[in-house]
Amino acid sequence: MDSTRDLLVALARRYAFSDLGALTSDPVVAEVCEFGHRLLSLDAEDFAAEARGVPADLRRRARACHMPQTPREQPRGALESLRPAYGLLLEVIAVRWHRRELSPMIAAVHIAGEYLPLLAFEPHLGHAGDPARWPEGLSAPGSRFGVIGDRECDHTKSEQSATNRTLRVAAEPAEGWRAYFDRQHSQVAGALGVCVSACRNPCTAMDWIEPEPRADLQTRARTALAFGETPLVRLRHAAPVGHGFGVPSPEEVLDAWERSRAALDKNPVGTAALKDDGFPLPGLPSLFSAIAEADIQPATLLNGVSEHIAALLERG
Repeated sequence: MDSTRDLLVALARRYAFSDLGALTSDPVVAEVCEFGHRLLSLDAEDFAAEARGVPADLRRRARACHMPQTPREQPRGALESLRPAYGLLLEVIAVRWHRRELSPMIAAVHIAGEYLPLLAFEPHLGHAGDPARWPEGLSAPGSRFGVIGDRECDHTKSEQSATNRTLRVAAEPAEGWRAYFDRQHSQVAGALGVCVSACRNPCTAMDWIEPEPRADLQTRARTALAFGETPLVRLRHAAPVGHGFGVPSPEEVLDAWERSRAALDKNPVGTAALKDDGFPLPGLPSLFSAIAEADIQPATLLNGVSEHIAALLERG
């Protein structure tokens, strides 16, 4: 009995929530394992699902990373702030690295890259890109933001479609809201980054931000866009979750990250990636913090779930 319990505790401490959930006969432990597995899998739609066996603090912290499933759902979770979600992303990346699950690790890096421009915009928006609260200035006279077919706009056709949709999706039913987040919200993040830092024909879409803070945002958004083009993020297309069949080795991941750090070292924001902050990909938390203009460290949410399950098993 003790050896079986020791095995289950070891699985909990290795974050093997899915395996442990399949092996346990305790319904409370199984429920907490399902909760942990959703977090590790970055299933943000279900972070707010009821799990009575999970301590209230862990449920509250998970809800802060949850993506609202209707236009009026409260609290707003990751639409209020992306900072808790990026803390969880960093924790997931570290856990996947230590478990040598490199394909899902690179997938988490890719997700972080997609939404990184919104992390840069958050101090100016006062939220994390909530379509129900876009500033009126985005649609000011002379703005091309969300105008489909405008050839002077630097957005791609898909970005124009996404920005057009984001301005009206808050009035759509829940099904349309969820479809927008599944397919288009990450494109809006990139489109905003282009608006403030890479547009060759600027319109009035960014005039709601004063010139001095806009110049600072320009640097942070440009670095966010650059991260999405780094060798590390491009590894996504060499993994089974991408378009190929190869799985990168740890050496390939570290080499890609070193080349990415060199490519990002173009301004004081990108230079933050060179810091040795003790993370498995050194400098990644420092880079996210510089882009966010806020301290972002790996969360301890998965660790909290792991320790709670271990305690349940040891008591049982």
